Amino acid sequence: MAKHNDLGQKGEDMAAQYLEQHGYCILERNWTNMGRKELDIVATKDDVAVFVEVKTRRAGSAQGPLEAVDARKQRRICLAADSFLKANRIDFRSRFDIVAIIYNDEGSRIEHIEDAFRARPKFY
Repeated sequence: MAKHNDLGQKGEDMAAQYLEQHGYCILERNWTNMGRKELDIVATKDDVAVFVEVKTRRAGSAQGPLEAVDARKQRRICLAADSFLKANRIDFRSRFDIVAIIYNDEGSRIEHIEDAFRARPKFY
């Protein structure tokens, strides 16, 4: 596995652990629909389906993790979430969160942005 895949897996493991520690129930990890639509983590909390995009970057990377979740990526996540809800016949309220991780061997920083697609400011 490539180093960036290893880092991504570490980040997803950290995100899942963080979410569980904060009262989320993990339903799925790395859910795919016919290999084209992918969701990093699907969880529930307080009767809300939460679709979590996890972005991990090494400390000092040129692009931060939040910058990687652009409008195109958000659209793909929304389509995947719609497929997940239909495939599983789930009729919960839902939202989209981002867990951004700055990874450092000595200690990582986790930032959890709830309802991120609506709440994130647009920079022009």
